[in-house]
Amino acid sequence: MKSKKAKACGSKKSAGMRQIEARSIEAMKRVNERAAGIDIGATEHYVCVPEDAVPDCGSAVRAFAAWTRDLDQLVEWLQRCKVTTVAMESTGVYWLPLAQKLEAAGIDFVLVNARHLKCVPGRKTDVHDCQWLQQLHSYGLLHGSFRPSAQIGVLRALMRHRENLTHSAAQHLQHMQKALDLMNVHLHRAVSDLNGETGLRIIDAILAGQRDPKELVKLRDSQCRKTTPEELEAALEGDWRREHLFALKQATESYRHFLKQQEACDQEVKKVLDVLVASAEESKGDAPPLPSPAFTPTPSSKKRKPKKFYARKNGTGLKTDLTKELQRICGVDLTQITGLHVLGVLIILSEIGLDMSRWRNHRAFSAWLGLCPGNKISGGKVLSSHTVGVVNRVATLLRTVAPSVGASDTWLGSFHRRMRARLGPAAANTATAHKLATLIYHLLKYRENYIDYDRLAYEARVHTNRMKRLKKQAQELGLDLVAKQQAA
Repeated sequence: MKSKKAKACGSKKSAGMRQIEARSIEAMKRVNERAAGIDIGATEHYVCVPEDAVPDCGSAVRAFAAWTRDLDQLVEWLQRCKVTTVAMESTGVYWLPLAQKLEAAGIDFVLVNARHLKCVPGRKTDVHDCQWLQQLHSYGLLHGSFRPSAQIGVLRALMRHRENLTHSAAQHLQHMQKALDLMNVHLHRAVSDLNGETGLRIIDAILAGQRDPKELVKLRDSQCRKTTPEELEAALEGDWRREHLFALKQATESYRHFLKQQEACDQEVKKVLDVLVASAEESKGDAPPLPSPAFTPTPSSKKRKPKKFYARKNGTGLKTDLTKELQRICGVDLTQITGLHVLGVLIILSEIGLDMSRWRNHRAFSAWLGLCPGNKISGGKVLSSHTVGVVNRVATLLRTVAPSVGASDTWLGSFHRRMRARLGPAAANTATAHKLATLIYHLLKYRENYIDYDRLAYEARVHTNRMKRLKKQAQELGLDLVAKQQAA
């Protein structure tokens, strides 16, 4: 038996004790009564349905092959079991054919990130994985990954394919440079771009049999100012070996082949954008009024010139002006944001779509892009505040354009330079990318034209906040902060 003193001590709570209400898992209510879990594989899929949903009193777990006819049988079995929602775990693209089958059958599905489930102990088989997925999804504990609409998905597939074509063309351009290095021809160092007009004209002449440097220099463009004609003539002297000339010929042909493929892909992108423009104009009349933004930016006193469409003469960039189509689809001209051009807006549109309601605010959107500091905390101590390692094409794009934004005479450029001096180049690029992501979210949600901040007003506000912070620190130290003019 406990003593009276022990009872008194047990009934009285200490100052550091907190009451935490716990709820057992058994008391949780099922959110999705007809939920199924599917573990996706390259050649076989494991499916688990509720035990009371099997019509023939068989096993609740079945395995189906990845062939198309087996996917049809999988969907038919889910329909017989009256399954209404499915949770899938997959890596790669193996889930896409099954997802299309489920969409056609009218069954909702969520694609679960494998990283959220890989740390569960004791469930390292395909059967246990699908059972665990089914159990968690029935309680509504799984969150699906972001997936755009069907039309945006088509645009996403084409833009990612175009990115692969660009990388392939760049690889063959490197093969051209290597062949020239092996012949000790320094053409790619004497001109700004080997794939420019001067470089390609000289390479075509070399492959046609011209070896005289004086004749090759005559193909130099009048706007080529990196080297003088005498320096270019010296760079074009080399050892014209047959095997390296053959490699140069094949690399040049492959490079131009991928450029033609890229142009054909751009035409397909144009067709998809025309469909999106028609859909945007149809839904414009039925759209509800947009909410007003929480703040109004200070307009810049300096008028910005309209941006010209970016198109490279050598064919590596877009050759069709898509500015008007993108503006009609998005409802706002995103190319007015410092650092963004038409190709960048195309990538953003293909990756995130137009529905900003998928994220509750701009902070959630930036966190989804992996541009927010982490919050890895244990025992009340911050273990790490680094950004989460998210592979996202939009985040990569925004980080890539951040240095060029920092070189501009805008408030974003001033912000980038201030962050670079304080945090370093990498952190400054991430901070600037976070600012750009916030602007993109705001413009796409409220459909308002971009108004550039006044750089001088922004720097004056930064100076005012800095003075307030210094005065507060001086007051805490028992000092008086006096301006230089006032002290004089």
